[in-house]
Amino acid sequence: MGGYKPQSRDTSEAIDRLQFELFRKMSLAERVAIFRGVNNAMHQLARIGINLRFPDATPEEVFLRLAATRLDRETMIRVYDWDPEAHSQ
Repeated sequence: MGGYKPQSRDTSEAIDRLQFELFRKMSLAERVAIFRGVNNAMHQLARIGINLRFPDATPEEVFLRLAATRLDRETMIRVYDWDPEAHSQ
């Protein structure tokens, strides 16, 4: 099967193809549930990272720093009146 390249270097072609076949067989609700789970895990990891770097941060500051990982500087200033560059360390 020439030309096929697995999505990850550490995954064989057979397993890569199997994974995509299993994803194709899932319902939309199942795929959304997986996406939500991964998204929630990433959110939690980002919060943990913020808490480790800024142990004295208030819950509001953690929220703002988390938002700043997803929003550009101008949006952060406009929406939250908070400049990530002014609060970076």
